[in-house]
Amino acid sequence: MARTTPSRPLDLAAVFPELAATARPVTRLHPRSGAPTAGDSSVGGPLLWPRDEAWPMCTKTHEVYEVVEFAAVRAAHHLSVARWSRPDDRRPTAEEEEVFERARPKEFGDLYTAPVPLLPVAQLYARDVPGLPCPDGTDLLQILWCPFMDHHDDIPAVQLHWRAADEVTDVLAAPPEPDVIELEEYWPAPCVLYPEQVVEHPGLSQLPADLGARVCAWQEETGHYYNAFSGAPGWKTGGWGAPEWREETPTEPVRCTCGAVALPLFTLGGAEWHGNDEGAWRTVEDADDRRCYPPVGDPTNVRLGDEKLQILRCPGHADHPPVVARVY
Repeated sequence: MARTTPSRPLDLAAVFPELAATARPVTRLHPRSGAPTAGDSSVGGPLLWPRDEAWPMCTKTHEVYEVVEFAAVRAAHHLSVARWSRPDDRRPTAEEEEVFERARPKEFGDLYTAPVPLLPVAQLYARDVPGLPCPDGTDLLQILWCPFMDHHDDIPAVQLHWRAADEVTDVLAAPPEPDVIELEEYWPAPCVLYPEQVVEHPGLSQLPADLGARVCAWQEETGHYYNAFSGAPGWKTGGWGAPEWREETPTEPVRCTCGAVALPLFTLGGAEWHGNDEGAWRTVEDADDRRCYPPVGDPTNVRLGDEKLQILRCPGHADHPPVVARVY
């Protein structure tokens, strides 16, 4: 089933005509809990990875205070999904309780020195994601990260791999996995995708100072929150990325190592709608408020506090390294 964003409840470009020229296409990925294969675009699903290509590892020494057993985290997630399919009794059995106990964090309080296999975060086929900026000769983007987060500026170690899908004829069936991860929220639960292209505008902190001041005055006058309408929440590609929701002053653009203003490639962004959803981002097909596990509009299990992770690319050189940033 496709996922459809409702018609905009407020046309920002009608209120501020300057915004008409800032509209950018953005692809909302709409992850939903499922069982993707290596041939699917997914969040947290298996990757189309060549069997003869080494699986990426993080070799950094990590300082951690707690760890959680990775296999138990995955098993507990699948048990929770199954429990919600039991309409009459969702209480865990004794065997299930044992799994949930294993999935609870355990004290570590030391340096973790073993190499850590990276976890799949997302796999995007160009056929599924409109406007995916694939370098020449490629049609598949794979994103992985380290499930320990004490990296530079607390940004996880992220790797991007572009490849031509039809060149992978012998797929790695069982990639290495970490024995433990730092938090269960660093494991993206497997989700199928229902990509949809919409339009978004810059966030408040991305506007010129004079326009930003007018927008702030408009917010005070109307009680509306500009950022609720300007940018799509959740997991997405392209667009304006994840604006700093708390900022009301202009911020400097993120730049590539070559100095060019970097463009948002992929935003890992939690829930697809918030609170009363003033911006009306809740998809039409998911209009009811039924309780379930995982939540319909937030099924990935990933939590980075109040922050989002944004991966940006160089607009002129596909071989330049991506820029990874955390934004509020």
